[in-house]
Amino acid sequence: MTGTAFSVWPAPLRAELPVRPPRAVSVAFTGLVVALLCGVGEALTYVATKLDGPNADVGSLAGGLAVRGVIYLAVLAVAIRMTHGARWARIVLTIGIGVVGLISLIIEPAAATLSAKEIGDLFDNLSLSAVLTGIFRTGHVLAVLIAIPAMYHPAARRYFRAAARSSS
Repeated sequence: MTGTAFSVWPAPLRAELPVRPPRAVSVAFTGLVVALLCGVGEALTYVATKLDGPNADVGSLAGGLAVRGVIYLAVLAVAIRMTHGARWARIVLTIGIGVVGLISLIIEPAAATLSAKEIGDLFDNLSLSAVLTGIFRTGHVLAVLIAIPAMYHPAARRYFRAAARSSS
């Protein structure tokens, strides 16, 4: 529906920006998608573990999944806008994913590490779900640590500046 009143992207962005964003923006987008997929994997691991327990609250788990789903879809929408040169999207992703999101992912493992008397205590009662959660969380953190700097690569900065000039 381009060129109509229902067009999703502003006309100047469609007309004057390169067809494809620079590699740095593509790397950032890929990193964000990988982070989202790791978040989905971690959420599903959590739900599967809770459902396996005797007192699973299905309504609460479904509600939690719904909230996460909405958040993940919103992040994906903002990431897509970022690939089209929206500077505001880059800022939102930097603050939301690069700061708040990373802190939320790191705080629990950091607290567990700091509270352990010995390093071996961290591996007591290790379960498959804990290992999967650790893998997903590590992938999530690494993907974000790749995506955020990529959005500020010189080629990406030029792309966002060009997008800002073409929309004004």
